[in-house]
Amino acid sequence: MLLIVYHSQSGTSAKLAKAALEGAREQDEAAVLARAVDCGSAEVSRAEGLLLVCAENSGRLSGGAKDFLDRVFYPLIERKLTLPYGLLVSAGNDGRGAVEEARRIFRGIPFTEALEPRIIRGQADAQALEDARELGAGFAAGLAMGIF
Repeated sequence: MLLIVYHSQSGTSAKLAKAALEGAREQDEAAVLARAVDCGSAEVSRAEGLLLVCAENSGRLSGGAKDFLDRVFYPLIERKLTLPYGLLVSAGNDGRGAVEEARRIFRGIPFTEALEPRIIRGQADAQALEDARELGAGFAAGLAMGIF
């Protein structure tokens, strides 16, 4: 089961996360969407893969996404849990700072990067939503086939 965790203040990341869920459910009806504030290590431990959808704020991860990763970091290390992960960043700037910050944290758990991080710049237009949907579908299909 793919767990899609998102943090959104403006609503853009929420739209992208919902589009990713639509795509994931084409492959896996059990895919789950959760707000970062409502999700913890117990939910992550039940997943086969994690897709984090968040915004870039001032060149870094959004506060809610960073809080989520801070809360699950040590409990997941203690459980010796390793999962494939994906990252979808909504960026007003270039998004690279948020991606690198998330990668450092995921490497420490350690989780394995399943997909190249996707950065969506600007608003969640039709093309951005389609990209998010395809990312969710591809990730869920890869999990189902045992690729990740």
